[in-house]
Amino acid sequence: MRLTVIGTGYVGLVSGVCFSELGNDVVCVDKVSAKIDMLNKGRIPIFEPGLEELVQKNKNEGRLRFTTDLTGAVHDSDIIFIAVGTPSLPSGEADLSFIEQAAEEIGRSMNGFKVVVTKSTVPVGTNEKIRNIIQQHTTCLFEVASVPEFLREGTAVQDTLYPDRIIIGTSNDTARKWLIKLHTPLTDNIIVTDIRSAEMIKYASNAFLATKISFINEIANICEKVGADVTQVAFGMGSDKRIGPSFLNAGIGYGGSCFPKDTQALIQIAGQMDYDFKLLKSVVEVNRDQRFNMIRKLEAILGDLRGKTIAIWGLAFKPETDDVRDAPAFEIISALLRKGAVVRAYDPIATDNFKNHFQGAVEYCVSAQKAAWHADALCILTEWKEFCDTSPSVIQSWLKQPNLIDGRNIYSEEDLAGTELNYYSIGRPNMNKGVRVNDPVLLQ
Repeated sequence: MRLTVIGTGYVGLVSGVCFSELGNDVVCVDKVSAKIDMLNKGRIPIFEPGLEELVQKNKNEGRLRFTTDLTGAVHDSDIIFIAVGTPSLPSGEADLSFIEQAAEEIGRSMNGFKVVVTKSTVPVGTNEKIRNIIQQHTTCLFEVASVPEFLREGTAVQDTLYPDRIIIGTSNDTARKWLIKLHTPLTDNIIVTDIRSAEMIKYASNAFLATKISFINEIANICEKVGADVTQVAFGMGSDKRIGPSFLNAGIGYGGSCFPKDTQALIQIAGQMDYDFKLLKSVVEVNRDQRFNMIRKLEAILGDLRGKTIAIWGLAFKPETDDVRDAPAFEIISALLRKGAVVRAYDPIATDNFKNHFQGAVEYCVSAQKAAWHADALCILTEWKEFCDTSPSVIQSWLKQPNLIDGRNIYSEEDLAGTELNYYSIGRPNMNKGVRVNDPVLLQ
């Protein structure tokens, strides 16, 4: 099939490349010429395992190209995917300006029947707005549909090629047939709904997963007070088929481009309908507060943080990505600097992105060892394999004081055996050594 994908961010680029891998002719469009130039030279603007190889393969085989020419791409395509950003406004609502602009340009470029598919995460009712905008700028027949994405950064290629399910929202028979044909090579679990339900499925799914994360973090906080081990609790919970084990890893909370944005947007959607989504508001509040447990533990160990050197391992919100959007590192490092600490940071991939978004007196290091060397404490914020493979005994030899705050629970009791580390992890009080905190320390 002949496809156009508008937007070459995570969703658009990964989707377009994977559609070409299935044998479709794909044109990826972006207004940013520098990004298109980069892609045409075989360089990838995001870090995503396996993506660069697929781009090169499908470009060489003539199924994938990149352009700034939206009109030409629309002319040559049967199905047009809108995959532009929908960032949060200060109110928490989704900014639809890029969506609206894309719809207008699609309408102006129409030269025959097209199926226009929204892949961006959009509030319920947005596809109706898209239809109205396109109608204002074309006399050609077309249909709109919603096919939300559920990929995870770091495993985006795998998630796209081997999805749990495909959601297709449409009331049109032609759009339904075309989209089922396009997605059938990926899975036989294709669910067709009305458009508004498809739009809602995306928000509801992310809100539920965010809720699971905040819930297990609250359970972890209780475990610390009652002497239970959250990893064992989570395993026992997750063994129940009604619950499942996914998203039950206690830590310092979620971040990234989806969960923070989509939870806030759903709260706003509910508010516009005069509904107070109390549960989701609490999920957001719990997630933000969970990040500051790192500061509380540091103060329990070191007292006043002024002048203390704190090493940070991990700036990306999760491993296998250079994405730092709403990463816990922002608030944790900001709090440390406000308290007068000296911060040294290292991330295998995301340092440059973090620098671009953070204005603060942080010393960025070229290795994990340099960040930890003679520091008063080390905080692990991202569970990169490099960190998991570094033994606690080696970490102890690098630090000035043997203080390790493990915000992702990457070490086991066996790993710590024989060390003298003052160790703190999340929700595993039986493993914590030298750290006892019962009362929260208010952040200044």
